[in-house]
Amino acid sequence: MYSSDLVYRGYGAGGFDFLKHFDTWHGDILTNPPYKYAKEFIEHALSIIPEGNKVFMLLKVQFLEGKERRKLFEKYPPKCVYISSSRILCAKNAEFEKMKKGGGSAVAYAWFEWKKGFNGYPTIKWIN
Repeated sequence: MYSSDLVYRGYGAGGFDFLKHFDTWHGDILTNPPYKYAKEFIEHALSIIPEGNKVFMLLKVQFLEGKERRKLFEKYPPKCVYISSSRILCAKNAEFEKMKKGGGSAVAYAWFEWKKGFNGYPTIKWIN
């Protein structure tokens, strides 16, 4: 297992720019990408893993909508979307207490799973 981020956050390796890593990644990739670059992270992850490996991205459920993302989903259909049936607290800079005091989260999240080489219709499942 390997953990990295662009910024060191107290665990794993800091200073790792995922979008500039071009060597084959011999394993699955699981990440919570910056949402404005999620499409780029998905395409890049799928380009560096071997056939049969998986990519998991924690994204807002609304990532499913949009004309440009539809093209992404047509080219790379997710194998499964795991929708959180309760709101997940994703606090910026780990400021969870501040978020709780503000009322929690109004954002719906899901784990999106891609399997390189999958060509079919996504399954939807609910978690928690």
